[in-house]
Amino acid sequence: MGQFVVRGGRRLEGTLRVKGSKNAALPIMAASILASDTVILDGVPRLRDIDVMIQVLQALGARVWWEDSQLIIDPRHINQYVVPAELMQQMRASLFVTGPLLARLGRAVAFQPGGCNIGDRPIDLHVNGLTKLGAQSRTQDGQLLLETVGLTGTEVHLSYPSVGATENIMMAAVLARGETRIRNAAMEPEIVDLAQFLETLGATIRGAGTSDVRIEGRETLHGTEYTIIPDRIEAGSFALAAALTGGQVRLENCLVDHLPGLWGRMREVGVEVREVDAETVEIIAPKQYRRMSISLHTNPYPGFATDLQPQFMAFLLKVPGVHLISERVFENRLGHAREFRRMGAQIAADQRVALIYGGHELYGAQVTAMDLRAGAGLILAGLGANGQTIIEGREVIERGYENLAQRLSQLGADVTTL
Repeated sequence: MGQFVVRGGRRLEGTLRVKGSKNAALPIMAASILASDTVILDGVPRLRDIDVMIQVLQALGARVWWEDSQLIIDPRHINQYVVPAELMQQMRASLFVTGPLLARLGRAVAFQPGGCNIGDRPIDLHVNGLTKLGAQSRTQDGQLLLETVGLTGTEVHLSYPSVGATENIMMAAVLARGETRIRNAAMEPEIVDLAQFLETLGATIRGAGTSDVRIEGRETLHGTEYTIIPDRIEAGSFALAAALTGGQVRLENCLVDHLPGLWGRMREVGVEVREVDAETVEIIAPKQYRRMSISLHTNPYPGFATDLQPQFMAFLLKVPGVHLISERVFENRLGHAREFRRMGAQIAADQRVALIYGGHELYGAQVTAMDLRAGAGLILAGLGANGQTIIEGREVIERGYENLAQRLSQLGADVTTL
């Protein structure tokens, strides 16, 4: 397994352009199955997870290729409905194709999805929503089999505002007969991006970005060209890296209003967050952080993003005081606290709550990225530590960050890969 090598103590300075959102691109790529003609996507990041989704689409019969910076998907010859097990087990987002396959072919076969081990992430909400639309489901030999003679719009009430379930139901519903209404829908910006993409295909969707989404079914959808939104999690990660190192970084192609929970918290501890315009923000760290106590709870959007929790924990290690983080989205997403302790951090944590004693020196150590965002947090901690930190699990981190070592180095960090 590859490594990131971080030599800490350098201040980040400069300008960085945020890449396209992985979490928006994956469901949009899956939604291309619904189109009757070619889909051209701009702004898709070059990541391991994107490569897996390309392989999923190709296994289903689509032609997919890169043309310079554009990703081209020709879904016209899709005729397979079984997602290969080896691909499904690499990435949870491969589950996204089940809704579109049901809507297009009337069948979908999937296996238990993989991805980051950050807690219980059942697929029941996906299956329940699709069966509400008229699918029949059963499990056999570890496979999930879904089939329908035709999907029909209805009301689906989600017991939890799951992003993936909201997206899967939306994609299936655009080719269902009549109107579908999703209650307690997820409200993340990636939901809005998917809805806007589907609308460019010819779908009619109202309420995306609220808890009440309505989809009017259509008989067919056409091709399109579409640009993926910037990655708010990448933007937040680089913003926290700048603040943690006492730096000053300008982030471009950053939709500032997608990170309301983060900017408020950073300002609370003394970081200047200067909103230059709707797509540009400048992060200016104070010369010294004063002692304080921060209490943070992760929640579904517009609350503080769970995908930024490990990076924010790394940042709080630099802020003097006793801080509390409560993880309310996943029940097993504080494992990085143990790795931070290897670097000298003073943290007490169980599965859901961590107490962070900030303001103490960190020292380079050999640590392991247990999941994608934990790995990002460890890289941030390494940037603020004395000496050299080696992070095992380069492949895990590269699932979500494109050319991370190179881009951090362009800002003045000393980061290499092995």
